[in-house]
Amino acid sequence: MAKKVVATLKTGTGKEYSKVITMIKSPKTGAYSFKESIVHNDHVKDAIAAANSK
Repeated sequence: MAKKVVATLKTGTGKEYSKVITMIKSPKTGAYSFKESIVHNDHVKDAIAAANSK
């Protein structure tokens, strides 16, 4: 899932970036955690694919 950050990145070129939130399962405990990263709109699919391959 990609989600636009409206409040913090609204100035100038900030509209070209999206906040990507991925859910990661721990191999030891089985608990889920969330990893947030801000990437350029052109690289959103790459960031999600990289998170899914781990």
